Amino acid sequence: MKQQSLWLRKEVKMNKLQVVLNGILKSNPVFVLVLGMCPTLGTTTSAENGMGMGLATTAVLIMSNIVISLIKNLIPDKVRIPAFIVVIASFVTIIQMLMEAFVPALYASLGVFIPLIVVNCIILGRAEAFASKNGAFVSALDGVGIGLGFTLALTIIGAVREILGSGAIFGYDLGSADYMPLVFVLAPGGFLTLGYLMVLFNKITKK
Repeated sequence: MKQQSLWLRKEVKMNKLQVVLNGILKSNPVFVLVLGMCPTLGTTTSAENGMGMGLATTAVLIMSNIVISLIKNLIPDKVRIPAFIVVIASFVTIIQMLMEAFVPALYASLGVFIPLIVVNCIILGRAEAFASKNGAFVSALDGVGIGLGFTLALTIIGAVREILGSGAIFGYDLGSADYMPLVFVLAPGGFLTLGYLMVLFNKITKK
């Protein structure tokens, strides 16, 4: 009985870890599910912007997942989606005000993309597909996994575009700006970088 209890605990731990890892690898919102393309292409002109956008989205994702999982049984079916949007919008407003107060430069750089987190299909999708069907703790873990996967993807894309387009990384000048093609910090460079990184990511993770 003791061995069986230990095995069950290990299995539960593994399942919870799997929820987080799925969001980063198997269900990566950018490289695998191809969701949230608007902020992905619009905010990844630098690694710092990509990371900032990813972390803001992660915070909203975790908090909205927790609240939605707690109130799911109180929401009538007919107003389920509008109720989810209200919850998400509330947290986006909080994050927006915090960013404006504590990281004004990043807030100004990301601009309209911060309020647009409200309509990010990743957050609403996880609320509908996961948080509305699971408990608060597991929903929080799902938010952590998907959020980290999104942040990782945006930071990598931003870093590649910043190095190739500006000759810098996280704002640190690498001394090669004069030799770098500006196209990588423009829209076409975003599509090119995303496409190549998507192929590379899927090739590595499917080995």
